[in-house]
Amino acid sequence: MSLTLKSRGVYLIGLLVAALALVAAGCGGDDGGEAPEALPSSSCTAIEYEGDGNPDYIVASDLPLQGASRTQTLQMNEAIRKVLTDREFKAGDYNIGFQACDDATAQAGKWDSGKCSQNANAYAANDKVIGVIGTFNSGCAAIMIPVLNQAPDGGIAMMSPANTYPCLTVNLPGGCDATEPDKYYPTGERNYARVAPADDYQGAAVAQYMKELGVTKLYVLNDKEAYGLGVATTTRKAAEHLGIEIAGFEAWDPKAASYESLFRKIEGTGADAVFLGGLIDENGAQVIKDKVAVLGPNDGDVKLFAPDGFTTQQTIDDAGPASAGMYMSVAGVPVDEFSGVAKEFADSFEADYLNGARIDPYAIYAAQGAQIVLDAIENSDGTRTDVIAKMFETEVTDGLLGSFSFNENGDPQDASGAVVGFTIYIATDKLETSKALSPDPEVVKAAGAA
Repeated sequence: MSLTLKSRGVYLIGLLVAALALVAAGCGGDDGGEAPEALPSSSCTAIEYEGDGNPDYIVASDLPLQGASRTQTLQMNEAIRKVLTDREFKAGDYNIGFQACDDATAQAGKWDSGKCSQNANAYAANDKVIGVIGTFNSGCAAIMIPVLNQAPDGGIAMMSPANTYPCLTVNLPGGCDATEPDKYYPTGERNYARVAPADDYQGAAVAQYMKELGVTKLYVLNDKEAYGLGVATTTRKAAEHLGIEIAGFEAWDPKAASYESLFRKIEGTGADAVFLGGLIDENGAQVIKDKVAVLGPNDGDVKLFAPDGFTTQQTIDDAGPASAGMYMSVAGVPVDEFSGVAKEFADSFEADYLNGARIDPYAIYAAQGAQIVLDAIENSDGTRTDVIAKMFETEVTDGLLGSFSFNENGDPQDASGAVVGFTIYIATDKLETSKALSPDPEVVKAAGAA
């Protein structure tokens, strides 16, 4: 699907694309250069550009724009647009066009593996695509990274604002397949980085908060996907390290009509908390409803916890009153705790783009990712290879997410601020902050240990 473009003098290119074709690379800042060929309209908006002349290169976002994540991902695209607008659609001497691409399908109601593969091949085949901001879902990233890694001219820089599956960048003993992460980088060179902390951090943060709330016996569920199983595993390990007994660990079937029998089984274990490792898209609302139907309200004897795959207003809207009292985590600090450039950006973004809506935490991550990609392009010689190199050399000081750099794997290091912080929300009729915390290093280590 396509987004409705803002009437801000947006320069539309290529409303109809018959086929992909390789085109000659343009020179940076050549206002008289030939317009780039657009990515397919079946997945992406037309090229958005507000600068002089024509774009030299295209930066694409790759996010699920259909399904339960749509509210978040539309905001993320708006945040990227704001960064481009603030920089007058330029990265140094280079003119940058933007296309927002959808990796979801209406049939799936979420990201789709075929769409992720199709999009990745489109990016690789269009030599004007100089960077990709995405993906939102780690399972989609696992499909896309190897394709972009092998793209002509040294691969394409990929910056994720939201992927938290650890095995995309490292091999956690006992938590990753033996082929991970090497299978994602067939050239042997890294082209992927992320600003979101991986799930060894999230699992540690959630487990610490469970301990604070007095949880003693935890039942861990997952939705069978890479992300869901990963965050369920790190949370289980962190909880065990903190002395919380694990009453069970299993998957729910996203296609099931009812989960009441599953929760009756959990009831028999005496668990005083349940963790849902996965996505709201995977029939999560029904899981929440059946948990409450069998085990009672979430502020009662059995508490309910979920990770960032559930942390959206859509969870409250879809699950209705059953969501009340459940705890949901997300990377970053609450918006009302922003300061400096982060507060300036958030205030301006809220006023100019959101029409009174609340800022989603991942919008700030998308904006930070966009800034890093544009800085890498600005500091490069205009080749894909050099953009990747400059992305890995990035050092952010007092940025939207604090201060950090990237290690050789593409993960944030030497981090302070929101990059290592988490917010735990409690569901009412909206997401309300319960606590902001940074997980203890020893608990993070335990979450990623064998």
